[in-house]
Amino acid sequence: MVNIKINGVDYSVPEGSTILEAARIAGIKIPTLCYLKDINAIGACRICVVEVKGARSLVAACVYPVNEGIEIFTNTPKVIESRKTTLELIVSNHKKECLSCRRSGNCELQTLCNEYGIDEDKFAGENPVPDIDYSAAHMVRDNSKCILCRRCVAACAVTQGIGVIGANERGFATQIASPFDMDLADTACVSCGQCITACPTGALTEKSSIDEVLDAIADPEKVVVVQPAPAVRASLGEAFGNPIGTNVEGKMYAALRKLGFDKVFDTNFSADLTIMEEANEFLGRVTNGGVLPMITSCSPGWIRYCENYFPEFIPNLSTCKSPQQMFGAIVKTYYAQKLGKDPKDVVSVSVMPCTAKKYEINRKDQSAAGVPDVDYTITTRELAAMIDRAGIMFNDLPDEKPDSPLGSGTGAAVIFGATGGVMEAALRTAVWKLTGENNDAPIEFKEVRGVEGIKEAQYTVGDKTVKVAVASGLANAKALLKKVKAGEASYDFIEIMGCPGGCVNGGGQIIQPASVRNFVDIKAERAKILYDIDAKNPMRRSHENPDVQALYKEFLGEPNSHKAHEILHTSYEAQKLYK
Repeated sequence: MVNIKINGVDYSVPEGSTILEAARIAGIKIPTLCYLKDINAIGACRICVVEVKGARSLVAACVYPVNEGIEIFTNTPKVIESRKTTLELIVSNHKKECLSCRRSGNCELQTLCNEYGIDEDKFAGENPVPDIDYSAAHMVRDNSKCILCRRCVAACAVTQGIGVIGANERGFATQIASPFDMDLADTACVSCGQCITACPTGALTEKSSIDEVLDAIADPEKVVVVQPAPAVRASLGEAFGNPIGTNVEGKMYAALRKLGFDKVFDTNFSADLTIMEEANEFLGRVTNGGVLPMITSCSPGWIRYCENYFPEFIPNLSTCKSPQQMFGAIVKTYYAQKLGKDPKDVVSVSVMPCTAKKYEINRKDQSAAGVPDVDYTITTRELAAMIDRAGIMFNDLPDEKPDSPLGSGTGAAVIFGATGGVMEAALRTAVWKLTGENNDAPIEFKEVRGVEGIKEAQYTVGDKTVKVAVASGLANAKALLKKVKAGEASYDFIEIMGCPGGCVNGGGQIIQPASVRNFVDIKAERAKILYDIDAKNPMRRSHENPDVQALYKEFLGEPNSHKAHEILHTSYEAQKLYK
């Protein structure tokens, strides 16, 4: 510990802390724009400047380390004026359309400009011609709202290890773009959306499907079915002022009904269905000498990454569709038949924590009934916007239940939303099967839980030893696959999630500002919700779901049957990195 002074008050803080971190311990919030913990500490935006006694100029709190006896001043007139001027310079060439911007009310730049009372026209001058990239399936980039903080660049390069965006040109012409100003759709972007959640302004937004979904709901000829993913219930409440870590599952169902969806089901159902297929696929590979390690296929960002960067691992991928796509396939086949409807008249909508799902619905081999398995996918943020637009008082809603038969789910299903959850769910059923369908087989596999980037575990089941690994975030996936490829590690089963922490931290979740992200482990707080729901569910293994059992009995036959493969499984192909 070192002794310091902040604004004349004595504090003791850990040695090695930055001024930003020390101030937080002291209960003082220093504003930032470019800083994101662990990935972007570049001191570039100059919003976090403070005075240090003896220093010749203001210093950036996000990168300046404290030392014994240092005296810091965070709110002097000189500091306030510097921050205010910096903000006025930033907005001098910023597209100021706050009344219609998707991030209005949740924009870090807007918040700071209000706090510091800036004159937005003080440095009025030339504005760049908007460079808007609509090419990608999942997002829109509007560089006229970009403040060049580089947080998106860091998310892509550091968090995900991809790096398909960066700063092009120099000086006033600087802009964030892809190499050679390529369209984002023509790069090896995996649509994960981590850049969107890192962006402090409205420069990056998901490509919205709200209007199309509302049009479908208003069409009397259509039956519109919705499925919310497990992680949505762990984040949606944040959009309505609830603390991070608030479970709003019941209110989510109620809100979806009030929006006019004909049937409110749940992706938990198809998560259980995924385990039935995936666990049996894994057991088949283990007993029949199939390709190992088998790697999960639930994350479309990861799938696209594999096809782009590690095509040699395509034979290792589970052929199972993701839960989103399995649900859509069942809706367009089994459920459409039960309704006596043409599949094209049943509109399948998903609510996902993931922007890559917008890319996934247009992938090849995702149309079990000859029409797309899923017609529209919206993010958690888009659902929140729909609820606001409809005037629904979310926090006043009663808790409701999903509809039957495609709304039920076990505890194993809901933990899909956290990193390690798919692995644990699969192990619950696989170990039960390997031990002779023993109901005393273990249910919890806590070694694969937690938000660490890479986790490993080994289990002895009967006369078999099963080695597993879990990776979340594509930079971690890269490190793990390189070890496997080099023969430095050997596993039977690997789970990979495209986003750090899994779906709870997906690119479509409610965006929290850097002032929260830098000091709260958001993904861990959201994951707690899912494990709590799991612990309270009387059914905790996927094969215990009676509606899934009925689906096999009435329609699919056995797991991994020919019919199940036709409807619930898919294929992959290597991609060229650049088109």
